[in-house]
Amino acid sequence: MKNRAIDKGVVRYKRGYAANEKMMEQVLEQSHHANDTEYVDNRDLCNGDIRGSRDSTYNRQDTFNNDDTYKKDEPYQLNGVIQNEGSGYFPQSLRCKRYSGSGWTVGLGILSIVLLLAGCLSRGLYYSADLYPVILIAAGSTLIMFLLFLVGIRPQKTSERIPMSLVQDRGRLERIVEKIFRFPGMWRVLWPLGMMTCFGLHAWAGSVSKQGSMDEMLRWSLLAMFTLLTAILAARTNGARWLACGWQMAGGLLVLSGILAVCGILPLPFGVMRTADPEISSAGARLGGLLQYPNAYGAVVGMYSLERLTAAARVLARPVPARRIIAAVLPLMPAQAALLLSESRGAWLATGCAAVAAFALQRRDARLPLLLATAAPLACAAWLYRQLAAAQLAPAPVPGLLALAGAWAAALLGTLLLCRLWHSGAAKAPRTAALTAIVLAGAAAALMAVASTAERLAAGVGTGVSRLQMWRDALQLWTEAAWLGHGGDTWRNMFRAIQSSPYVGGEVHNGLLDLALDTGMIGILLVAGWFLLTLRSIFHFAPQLFPSVLVFGLHGAMDFDWSFTLFWMLFIWLGAWAAALKMETEGVQRSGITVKYTSSRSKSGSKLRSKSRSKSRSRSRFLFLRSLSIHTRLLYVPMWRSFFHILQRVTARLIRVSTVMIILFWIGGTFWLTFRYAIAEVQYRQAMSEPDGTPAQKVHLMAAFQSNPNRPDIVISLARSLPGREAESLLLNSLSHSPMHPQIYIELGRLAAQFGEGQQAGEYFEQAIALNRYDGIGQSTALYWMEQAARREWRAGFTDRAQQSAAAGVQMYERYQLLAEEVEAGNVRNDRRFVLEEHAPGYGENLRRLASAFSPPFTQELTKRSP
Repeated sequence: MKNRAIDKGVVRYKRGYAANEKMMEQVLEQSHHANDTEYVDNRDLCNGDIRGSRDSTYNRQDTFNNDDTYKKDEPYQLNGVIQNEGSGYFPQSLRCKRYSGSGWTVGLGILSIVLLLAGCLSRGLYYSADLYPVILIAAGSTLIMFLLFLVGIRPQKTSERIPMSLVQDRGRLERIVEKIFRFPGMWRVLWPLGMMTCFGLHAWAGSVSKQGSMDEMLRWSLLAMFTLLTAILAARTNGARWLACGWQMAGGLLVLSGILAVCGILPLPFGVMRTADPEISSAGARLGGLLQYPNAYGAVVGMYSLERLTAAARVLARPVPARRIIAAVLPLMPAQAALLLSESRGAWLATGCAAVAAFALQRRDARLPLLLATAAPLACAAWLYRQLAAAQLAPAPVPGLLALAGAWAAALLGTLLLCRLWHSGAAKAPRTAALTAIVLAGAAAALMAVASTAERLAAGVGTGVSRLQMWRDALQLWTEAAWLGHGGDTWRNMFRAIQSSPYVGGEVHNGLLDLALDTGMIGILLVAGWFLLTLRSIFHFAPQLFPSVLVFGLHGAMDFDWSFTLFWMLFIWLGAWAAALKMETEGVQRSGITVKYTSSRSKSGSKLRSKSRSKSRSRSRFLFLRSLSIHTRLLYVPMWRSFFHILQRVTARLIRVSTVMIILFWIGGTFWLTFRYAIAEVQYRQAMSEPDGTPAQKVHLMAAFQSNPNRPDIVISLARSLPGREAESLLLNSLSHSPMHPQIYIELGRLAAQFGEGQQAGEYFEQAIALNRYDGIGQSTALYWMEQAARREWRAGFTDRAQQSAAAGVQMYERYQLLAEEVEAGNVRNDRRFVLEEHAPGYGENLRRLASAFSPPFTQELTKRSP
């Protein structure tokens, strides 16, 4: 040999196998020797397979320490865990050719990023109409990829098969199961699948709203497919880079679109919410961005800004070139400005708590760089917020752009100057000046933000009281079905029936309560287990993502962020990103990050190889004797041997076929059901664009109803275009899908009144009022039609029935009048503007005349107008 041979002691990860001995011998033969130093690349080893020796050297960052122990020069290390911003090295079991195809990685990365960006551009996927196209894209793409995956499964070659007939079928089954389920992090798919199953059972067994349960089932099916895609992407080479790229693209899109919309550059309808209520906004306008809801927008921007803040702190912790400082700090100022412009007190509180947690989790020497990265961008963001808030978020384009550019440049230059002062050396004066500047910048930012929102902070007590009332009513409703819940959209369909005051709230403003109402304690346990396990994985392997996940959990408990599908997609994305970083860390450890080298061949290396070979021989003898004993026993019972072979093959085939069919049924069923709902949505919109009562409108409504008979708005619109009895039959059938929808009962009461059935109409109206008692227009409508029913009965000669119908209407009016007086005299918030309607006293007086024993005067002036 040209250079002297070197022995090597390998620190193995967990346990070794017999194939590792042969693997190490090939590595030693293929290793390069230079200057008495041996560089070995075992990153390309894959289950005993050795790639060519052309790539058998580490990169230029690999160095040796003084103790002749190999260590990797990590870019940054936090809490004892290697933190790489990009993608690195994966576990060896995932570097096989079957898993490392670049085409599959590119396809998975592009599809995942497209779905994430579609969630950002579609109002956060809050509405079902926005959700359907994304589900079609996800389900169709996943189905095609799964079919290609099945086509790509090939049996092992004959030379590679184990010559044991008892384990051949089991080996094939294990290969397929491993391909489908053995990806690291695949267990995360079970959590959204569990939630999807809960809502599917509610839709099948009956719930408050079948349409709501079906929409929630489809939403969680999308999240399950998204989890599957990101889990597979995280398990592939360069998966962490794709995940990091998708996070930056989504966060940058949300932040920049909102800032440019405020400056008047990007037309964004409903991107800025304007109000004159000081309890809602102190500036008269709040930034909602692409989500069109300022509270949710503030939360997602807070998640993005904290992730960027921790990343910038890792860069600023050591002296780096100016271009790296600028690149690290570049997104911070606009993200923090967007957070302030949202004026979401809950998002500010959640982001502040998460920032404190991030500061506490840092090592002592890494805490000051975190403040260093925060100071200048936050101060400039607070200044920009004051300028834009003074213009009510509608500045002239040129001054707005100048203010944005000036604040952005000041944030970059200020951070660059603070870094230069901090890393100026051992002198105390520059470091003291930098620390003083950090403190002053933080104090100035806090004062400017608080001064701008002081009016709202002082006047915003009423909204908090309303939320407390919502939560009390929600807890009372939850106790009625504590374990199983009521199904999808429970609060939206039932809050009018149980609300203690006329507040406005189609959402309960609490993610945990919303889940408890829909799925009970079962759903809470599923989501809590998913969240805690993801949080544990992030805490250990990606602590830089911990603050963002904390914002997701904290703000979700204060608002209805979790009703936005985008928030769950971001949570899944962060979990997959942490899993990818975890696998990179494990890959580095398995690659031999700590390997001791000696200057001459020692006896320990030969003893290690001899011991390993002896273990390999003993294991081979054991397997041979075991297989021999099995075959010997089976030879004595040939019948049982044949039966065992047949049963094993049949069972393996059934398991394979069942697994494939379940996956195909899930993805295909999701696609088919979503396609029908999307067609119904398109047909219904076309029907609403047609003039009322035209044949074209009726055709579109019939098509929409055939595609989706569960939607109450489609049923009500179609019933108004049908003859009386057909409409009544259609509405009665719809009650089995939406038993808590008050408008259906009002429509049934109207039809019964037209038929002259006053008693039946009264029962329908009573049910409608019980489901929505703070609806003044609905109560006035019920009084009108009760009067019409009593008049029809009187004219038909049914005097007693007419008086009974009129008496029932009088009772409705008296309860309505008493409730309106209580609301007007009470101190509760009347967000729904519940008052006694203008025509209601006239209806009540006419009903009293009809209920009397005398023949009523049929005064048309009192009944000519319907509410």
